[in-house]
Amino acid sequence: MSARTAVLLAAAVPLTVTAAAVALKAGAWELTVSRNAIRLSPRPRPGCPDCRGEGGWWSEGLYPGGEMCWCWDRPVRILRLLPVRDPWPDEPPF
Repeated sequence: MSARTAVLLAAAVPLTVTAAAVALKAGAWELTVSRNAIRLSPRPRPGCPDCRGEGGWWSEGLYPGGEMCWCWDRPVRILRLLPVRDPWPDEPPF
């Protein structure tokens, strides 16, 4: 690998991460990564005229309760990851 390719690759990774963070923030999504899955959860939209970015409101009256705004009503996206197989299953752990 040439030095030019290595520098371009090293510069592309932070740029891609920054672009993904900006896209998630603008689209009102929250990214959660675990060992088993990658999850995109909806967040309330900051420019919503009904809830003003808070995601809902409390109703008043005899039976008060919380109501969720329409801007938060989107499905959760989950990408399940395959488990990593142990190359030496008969080895002791220590």
